[in-house]
Amino acid sequence: MSDSPPPSGQSNPVLAVDIGGTKLAAALVEPGGRVAAYDRVATPNPPVSDPHAPDTGDLDAEGLWRTLEALLGKLVADAGDPSLAGVGVGCGGPMTWPAAEVSPLNIPAWRGFPLRARLRDRYPGLPVRIHNDAICVAVGEHWRGAGRGHDNVLGMVVSTGVGGGLILGGRLINGASGNAGHIGHVVVDPGGPPCACGGRGCLEAVARGPGLVAWAREQGWRRGNPGRLDSTTAGAELAADARRGHPVASAAMRRAGRAIGIAIASATHLCDLDVAAIGGGLSQAGSLLFDPLEEAFRTHARMEFARHVRIVPAALGQTAGLVGAAALVFAQDRYWCDRAAG
Repeated sequence: MSDSPPPSGQSNPVLAVDIGGTKLAAALVEPGGRVAAYDRVATPNPPVSDPHAPDTGDLDAEGLWRTLEALLGKLVADAGDPSLAGVGVGCGGPMTWPAAEVSPLNIPAWRGFPLRARLRDRYPGLPVRIHNDAICVAVGEHWRGAGRGHDNVLGMVVSTGVGGGLILGGRLINGASGNAGHIGHVVVDPGGPPCACGGRGCLEAVARGPGLVAWAREQGWRRGNPGRLDSTTAGAELAADARRGHPVASAAMRRAGRAIGIAIASATHLCDLDVAAIGGGLSQAGSLLFDPLEEAFRTHARMEFARHVRIVPAALGQTAGLVGAAALVFAQDRYWCDRAAG
């Protein structure tokens, strides 16, 4: 059966969850989008791309579920056990949607894990909504962030991977399998580097943080720990060196910005956008990224209607995914279409 909608006019918070390869985060989000309580723990399962991460004892699927369950229970208890309007979750993919049997690439303990069913059992009678984590960021930015007040928005995350979501006509576009807006696999350089998806020259292969760091090292950049290509620290060091004028670091940021600009130009021609909001760790590089991005976008967005799009940093920071997950419940008429059977 489908989830029941939240009561009309209710003021209870949504229990919002953000599940990623490095952290499990949870929050109580109020109907206006304010994060009233927040907690997080490290995901007890190292990213598969990081063979140098500490051994966590090969935590199994049930152990990871118990870790998440404990985090949620503690958050709600510490907040005084408020009544909840529902549960909203952003989780890495792939997943079956909207049934949300999840197999996050960076969480090997979960393969086909029935996350939505488990949360429904844990919180009976409440709506439980789960979507791709990058889509939740896009929803959050449209609902309460940089895309607020606009009907046609592309939300992007440029971090360890590159993902996105599309709001067109004021509503989330899901597509046939819930993967619409997956801009990370738009091809920006057909002769470019191989991508984990099996293709070549995808935006994600060029602009994701670990790929950018690896490219810089191939060009002679020597900072950062070579064993941790996906670490936030390496990306931050690369951006810091670019600010100091290091030629390879500067070239790496221009390379990423150019690729993102080309991808947004293609998306804008296809979807006729108002705003493209870019979040994730790499977006914090500021003008180092956005200047070459804008230049590439203006070079490739040649149709007159495409020139009006605004490309801006995401406004909600690290809470965007949690706010978007809550919007799956609070604003279900715009952001949720429940096609699940059973």
